Amino acid sequence: MSTHAKRERLLLADLLEAAGPEAPTLCEGWTARDLAAHVVVRERRPDAAGGILVKALADRLERVMAEFTEKPYEELIQLLRTGPPRFSPYALKQLDEAANAVEFYVHAEDVRRAQEDWSPRELDPVFADGLWTRLERMARVLGRNAPTGLVLRRPDGRTVVAHRGTPVVTVTGEPGELTMFLFGRQDHARVELEGDKEAIELLHGAKQLGL
Repeated sequence: MSTHAKRERLLLADLLEAAGPEAPTLCEGWTARDLAAHVVVRERRPDAAGGILVKALADRLERVMAEFTEKPYEELIQLLRTGPPRFSPYALKQLDEAANAVEFYVHAEDVRRAQEDWSPRELDPVFADGLWTRLERMARVLGRNAPTGLVLRRPDGRTVVAHRGTPVVTVTGEPGELTMFLFGRQDHARVELEGDKEAIELLHGAKQLGL
């Protein structure tokens, strides 16, 4: 049975393949080749992937990333498409879904929304609810460095507090758009912001959101 992580993985691979290695992405300074190398290293080289979050491992991650970006682009796409090796924790369906559904969704949108003619995807309700559930769990971590108080709100009124503080800015949108916003893609998220004008401007330009 397919999972959301599996479907987002295949979509990301297709988007990267269609865009080409030099295409821009929403990841600052990264081309499609860099993004492809990142997702492959993340699940195939755990000895280096820790550098994404741990500064002490950053140099090793940089070296391994450089090695992978030198690989043929088609090989990177194939490695992504076929998924993690058997020894990887990500080979477990439940862990893959928990760790990669959001990761691959955001990066697929990083490729899509870097193009001038992009438009929001209409997500199936189950996946949208899944993204919302993950936002509820991750909001405090992703929004911990927000420069204002931050509340996320779905169109149906459900809310989650991402950061306590004043003044408060309320960001309203569908779960996929709120996910992009909270992962630091504010300029490319279709959301509405309510609150003090200066606070909205401060939050909209903040570089501290996300991991």
